[in-house]
Amino acid sequence: MKQLLSTNNMADLAFAQALLQGEGIAVFEMDVNMSVLEGGIGIFPRRLMVVEADYDAAAKTLRDNGLDVYEHP
Repeated sequence: MKQLLSTNNMADLAFAQALLQGEGIAVFEMDVNMSVLEGGIGIFPRRLMVVEADYDAAAKTLRDNGLDVYEHP
């Protein structure tokens, strides 16, 4: 799996998931349970992951809709 998005903004995360699911791209949200540790104040970003085969299409979909894609170092 490859990281596609990392954000503290829950609206962007939900938007990205809806866009990708609409394109038939399976997504997995990581770090959801970190909110329990932080008390729900949004310190730790959540990550959106896709399988490597879907990465390019997913990244294009997000960029075309104004979302920033995580750039791997």
